[in-house]
Amino acid sequence: MVDDQTDRRRRHWRTLDTAAGGLALDLGVYAVSAIFAAITAVTSTLLPHRAWGTVAAAGYLLAALAVLAQLLLHRRVPTSRLTGLPARWAVTCLAWAGTALLPLIWQSIDRAGGRTDRAQEEVLVVEQAGIRLLEHGTPYLGPDAIAALPPGEQLLGYTPYQPGMAMFGLPRALADSWWTDSRVWFAVGTALALALAVAAIRGTPATPTDATRRRDAAVLRGVQAATVLPICSLTLATGGDDLPVLALCLLALALAAADRPGWAGLAVGLAGALKLFAWPVALVLIVWGLTRRAGLRVAAGAIGLPIAALVPAMLVDRAALIENVLRFPLGHGLVTSPAQSPFPGHLIATTLPAGRLIAAGLLIAAGLAIAVRLARRPPRTAVATTLICGYGLLAAIALMPSTRFGYLLYPLALLTWAPALHRPDVPASGERSGRTTSA
Repeated sequence: MVDDQTDRRRRHWRTLDTAAGGLALDLGVYAVSAIFAAITAVTSTLLPHRAWGTVAAAGYLLAALAVLAQLLLHRRVPTSRLTGLPARWAVTCLAWAGTALLPLIWQSIDRAGGRTDRAQEEVLVVEQAGIRLLEHGTPYLGPDAIAALPPGEQLLGYTPYQPGMAMFGLPRALADSWWTDSRVWFAVGTALALALAVAAIRGTPATPTDATRRRDAAVLRGVQAATVLPICSLTLATGGDDLPVLALCLLALALAAADRPGWAGLAVGLAGALKLFAWPVALVLIVWGLTRRAGLRVAAGAIGLPIAALVPAMLVDRAALIENVLRFPLGHGLVTSPAQSPFPGHLIATTLPAGRLIAAGLLIAAGLAIAVRLARRPPRTAVATTLICGYGLLAAIALMPSTRFGYLLYPLALLTWAPALHRPDVPASGERSGRTTSA
């Protein structure tokens, strides 16, 4: 019964996704995004978000008009090259440039010119971490140094990221210019990781078939979910630190689909050296690697790189590391995180007696359920691995007492990425065998 319902949902999604050669959904995405951006420009209380909406609304509108023209042409000439997959890729790239890169560069230039309302706080935090890393060998302030800051500045004294994130702040430590804005380098890292992910998937040998064409269309849809959706383009233009982490996770899963377990471990390890959100993905990938007798190769990068990033910071100032990456995220810092989106975990924590304990218990229960699922039915394909990561992160974000709406970009992109990881050149029985052909 469950399988029948799943199959029906997949068929409904496939029908929607492929209508008019994929153009119908493209138009819907850009049109709805244009409305969202326009509303953000008028109503947002965050000035960087309002600035993003002003530019992005025009970018989405132009993309929607371009797709509308493609749809009209598709009805007259269904085989036109102007309505095919390469043309859809072109519109997607232009949409990303107009809705993420252009507002990012504009805000970076304004900020370099003295505007103080052209970046979210995480941009400042990452750049300060880069400066501290260059000057003191650690991106973190110790608890005494944070306590000595004025009360209104103590929150910005925390760096709740893994040490690798400070690398994106190093350019600002070397020069004060618009191009040293950490968002510029977030964008560069994101674009590079996504390009490698697409190359890994499309570089897999396969005979041109309907299945291959469906996979290529799914790759485009996955890239759209990680770039042009407002939850991603807004995040990149105004803050940006989540996007390279997401892109590296997508790259790791693409490398898993291409039977490159060692490289998959390195990619997710790089993501884990930036932010904790990549660690659950790393754990699931290690389980996938075990089913292919490659668990150690995956774990070497997935665990080794984050540990290698932590060791120098621990040797320089262990107390500062613990205060920033453990105590603050767990709610035991000198100040608390302002992340308070109205998800179930936050509502339970703030409205029920002993709410934080209840929310924590639900979060632990969800984690145990996923662990049992991994033990009883370990994922043997990259598709299954991606789906577990997507649904697992969705459950975690919903149940965490302190979270942000923007974190939904992780499960949304992962779940949209999963169809792109099917192997049209490998029979289903071959995928289930759990054998790998290369490192």
